Amino acid sequence: MEASDRSPIGIVGGSGLYDIPDIEIDSRVKLDTPFGDPSDEYVIGFLKGAEVVFLNRHGPGHKITAPGVNFRANVYGFKALGVEILIGVSAVGSMREELRPMDIVIPDQLIDLTKSRESSFFIDTPAIHSGMADPFCDGLSSVLAECAREIGANVTLGGTYVCIEGPAFSTRAESKLYRTWDVDVIGMTAATEAKLCREAEICYSSVSLVTDYDCWKEGAEDVTLDMIIEYVQKNAEMGKRIIAAAISRVPDLRDCACRRALAPAIATSHEHVPDVTRRRLRILLEKYLPVKD
Repeated sequence: MEASDRSPIGIVGGSGLYDIPDIEIDSRVKLDTPFGDPSDEYVIGFLKGAEVVFLNRHGPGHKITAPGVNFRANVYGFKALGVEILIGVSAVGSMREELRPMDIVIPDQLIDLTKSRESSFFIDTPAIHSGMADPFCDGLSSVLAECAREIGANVTLGGTYVCIEGPAFSTRAESKLYRTWDVDVIGMTAATEAKLCREAEICYSSVSLVTDYDCWKEGAEDVTLDMIIEYVQKNAEMGKRIIAAAISRVPDLRDCACRRALAPAIATSHEHVPDVTRRRLRILLEKYLPVKD
């Protein structure tokens, strides 16, 4: 399928991956959304012939910590720009001996321990309960893992990502507790993005770059921001190569269940959803709740 025949592919970069220089930039767009301002301008252009939209999750100069990121505005902005496939890149800590710094994990499960974030577009009418049994897009994750293997990355497809609030790292007791839950990696962003992408009917997967062993591993240096940035910078080229390889191979996914996530999820009777809400959230709801004539 030609790039012009499909929606742009979104990329949201995290700690240490603040841009992708190989993007042939066409424009930079600053958006206003019903949920406030996104983290930064969206960079729109082409990568390997495919149209892409890139956003720096933490803003210019990494000025926003994970709990301060306006995830709702970020994801809404991608949806407004026509994105239906989103690749999230983020730094994570390893919770397993065999997952070493510089490894890559493409998780398939989540545990969300965040406390104070808005992780839903729908906190009042309409009441929506989206299914999150499988929080990441299988089709997208498989392509990312396949491309990672082909370029020589030590990649694991599958695993559980435990998402903490931040911005502080775990205590040693917390880190050891999470290990008893049989989790694989720890981070601060993927759960919130995954939930919002599901509500926005966007296929979402995470390229999780292992930078440290959190603080559970005896003999290993406890996680610090400098450590994370050092390892992400070392691994950034690999991450960029994975994305570049995957961009041209991501299937259309228009028949993916992610694209129909709201169909069984709307609990409110349609006649009780006012036009003001339908207009405000038109980008998310128009397929199911068009504005009344």
